[in-house]
Amino acid sequence: MNDSIYRRIEQNPQFKELVAKRERFAWLLSLIMLGLYAGFILLIAFAPHILGARINPDSPITWGIPIGVGLILSAFILTGVYVRRANGEFDQLNRAILKEVQ
Repeated sequence: MNDSIYRRIEQNPQFKELVAKRERFAWLLSLIMLGLYAGFILLIAFAPHILGARINPDSPITWGIPIGVGLILSAFILTGVYVRRANGEFDQLNRAILKEVQ
């Protein structure tokens, strides 16, 4: 591609919409993940008895294990949510922009 195509893409209103949507969505998912991690750290700091409590009296497993695993899984889930939207809506907008400027 040459410089004129890049300029036309940058000036395209659909491209600006794509960038804004993608940026807002990425920030939203980042804030969700940050909130989950911050909540976990605050739980460790201010209510460690919750994480140290056994799931049931006979179990050696405490609530900290499934909560920690859930936190890790949430990162994978949020990544999957982003990939699904990126491969769907964002790719369609990208194809429409490229078709329009060529």
